[in-house]
Order: sequence, then C-alpha cells, then structure tokens
Amino acid sequence: MAVFTRITESELSSWLEDYPLGQLLAMQGVASGIENTNYFVTTSNGRFVLTLFEKLTASELPFYLGLMAHLASHGIPCPCPVANRHNQILSRLNGKPACIVNCLPGKSLQHPEPAHCAAIGDMLGRLHIAAQSFPAAMANSHAATWRTDAMQQVIPFLSPQDADLLQSEIAFHQQHTLAALPQGIIHADLFRDNVLFDNSHIGGLIDFYFACNDSLLYDVAITVNDWCLGADYLLDETKTHALLRTYHAVRPFQEEERQAWPLALRAAALRFWLSRLYDLHLPRDNELVNAHNPNQFKSILQQHIDPANRNPFWL
Repeated sequence: MAVFTRITESELSSWLEDYPLGQLLAMQGVASGIENTNYFVTTSNGRFVLTLFEKLTASELPFYLGLMAHLASHGIPCPCPVANRHNQILSRLNGKPACIVNCLPGKSLQHPEPAHCAAIGDMLGRLHIAAQSFPAAMANSHAATWRTDAMQQVIPFLSPQDADLLQSEIAFHQQHTLAALPQGIIHADLFRDNVLFDNSHIGGLIDFYFACNDSLLYDVAITVNDWCLGADYLLDETKTHALLRTYHAVRPFQEEERQAWPLALRAAALRFWLSRLYDLHLPRDNELVNAHNPNQFKSILQQHIDPANRNPFWL
C-alpha cells in the first residue's frame, strides 16, 4: 500500500475514461504498507481505491480479484472490483497491472476491545465458509520453501542469537506442519489495519493480496496474534476467547485443530517475524514506504515457544 509508482491527475483522468465512474475530482496516495501502490480516488460517482500491483503478475491477479468479487456477492464486506467498459476488472496503468474497487466505510482500530475481537471471529468464520464455493485455488507464497529462502537472505543481518532462533524455528516447522488440518482459502493477513470498523460494526475487510489455500486454523492464529495481544506479547484471555467462540459458532473447530493450536500460533508468528525481517533488511526502492518493526513478532514467537507461557486460551 505504499506509493512505489507515481501517477499524475492527467494520467488517471485518461485511464478513468474507460470506466463508468464519472469525472476525477481528487486523488491521494496512501503512504502505508509495503506491497502495492494505492491511491484514494474521488470521482463524481463516489470514492474508490486504485491499486497498481508492484509484485503480483497479471496471471496471478484474477484469483485475488475474483475472490473479492465472490466474497462480496456472498455478503462479506470486502472491496469489489469495478469493471471497465470492456467488462474487464484488470487493466494497465503506467506499465503496471491496475484495478479500482469501491471504498468501504469505517477505519481501522489500534486498541480493539473484546467485542471487536468477537466481531472479527464471526466475520473470519463467515469468510472461510463463503470462500469454500470459490472454484479457484492459490498456493501459499509464504510457505516452507519461502521460509527457507528468506531465512538464507536475512541471516547475514542478524545477531548470532536471532540467527539461531530463526534457524531452529524453521527446522521445527519442517518437522511439524498443519497440512493434515481442515484446509481452504484464507485471508492470511487479517491484521487490525486490514479491517475497517464503522462504529461498532465491521465496514470492510481489505488487502486480500496474500489470500491463498492453507490451513483454516493458521488464518485464525494469524488473526489472534494481532487482535488479541495483551501485556508482554502474551495473548489476552478475554479477547482470545471472544474471537475463538464466535468463529467456532460459525465454523466449529475439530479436535485435531484444538491439539494443533499452539503450533498454529508459532507458525503464524514465525511468518510475520521473517517477512518483516526481510522487508527491513532487503527493502525495495520506493518513494513512500512503512516497514514494520520485526521485533514485535520475534517477541510474540518467543512467548509461544516458552513452555511457561504456553496457555493458548482455547475454548
């Protein structure tokens, strides 16, 4: 969501002539995130979000855009791509694949309460159920092979202690996987900044560009690790129970998922510690970027590893 590719009002106005969205009134670059270029776009027909894809290819994007359209049609409040006059939801702008979607109401929360966590659990369960009828599939680009490759690239930048921790944890997950658990399409990045609350209701889920097929429990763990933290990077019992209970009411957990819950929490923490290390030490050239501090997820991972703190507050 950083601005890697600049576009002018003239360029955007010309591009919008192919869309039934009216005249361009205003545009503003979104200076957060690390993957794509985003602009808020206001036209005479309303407010939209323009995305220029910096890494994903035109062959990959139909999965993500089709998934969003599918989920929106099944009652999940997520961005719905707008088709141009040729009935295409993906085109090119300044040499990059681009799409424009409706702008959803609300804003992200920095300090969620248990009621917000309960709403997220319900919505995540609904998302997983709705995605079951989506016919396409996408492999997880941040799975085992990526972990090994990324580790090799970031280790030269790490202290000996952090390098040992990273290597040992990746070796652990090579031997202990979530592959036997219920699988499906997951959001894979449902952090607080990717959920918009409109007062007490969820106005939108955004940023589906890490969505993939993987363990459903892994998606729950990713979400809990961000939404339900308390002091000292330990999970807050009330928030965790609130999220798990409402999710379970929509898609009941299976016994093997209960047993794998501590493993899923570790796998989710490792994924974001490693990706944040990579983004910090191996950044791409850009104009505006917001790299996240990897130490937060290192601390979360260490708490999940520590036997004294292995209380995952399961139902």
